[in-house]
Amino acid sequence: MKCPFCENEDTKVIDSRPTEDGHAIRRRRGCERCGRRFTTYEKVEESIIMIIKKDGRREAFDRSKVVNGIIKACEKRPVSMAEIESITNNIERGLSNLMKKEVKSEFIGELVMDELKKLDEVAYVRFASVYRQFTDVNTFIKEIEKLMGNKDSNGGASADAAGENPERVQENQNEQQ
Repeated sequence: MKCPFCENEDTKVIDSRPTEDGHAIRRRRGCERCGRRFTTYEKVEESIIMIIKKDGRREAFDRSKVVNGIIKACEKRPVSMAEIESITNNIERGLSNLMKKEVKSEFIGELVMDELKKLDEVAYVRFASVYRQFTDVNTFIKEIEKLMGNKDSNGGASADAAGENPERVQENQNEQQ
């Protein structure tokens, strides 16, 4: 490492420690010639992922756009910022693991919806309605029916909750008599 004061190439590391967020190493260095000290930071160089938009434009991946979209979907829902950060980290990690330089925006939208579906169904439907550009109530209903169908196949009781299970309806009628 070259000294920023005298440009000598002989410097030594005096102290190394991770930064507060743990994503870089802070190194205190000393110059062998002038004796002055300076700090350097070492971090992993991340490659930029380009997003291919629906209209064909390309732009760099912007984490804040993902966070903002999730925040809007989760507005007035019991979802913490820590959970939103966790979802965003999962998505970002998944994109990095793909080892691709370009990804379609549709793929990112699907990743967000998959994460929201696990976290909060109302937020999922909100996000899906904007992302998939729902145009009428029937589209909402179809999406909710798909969601409820998935619950039933996973052992959930969504039909019971809606009062559509015949056995449950019969139990309710017997209780009322």
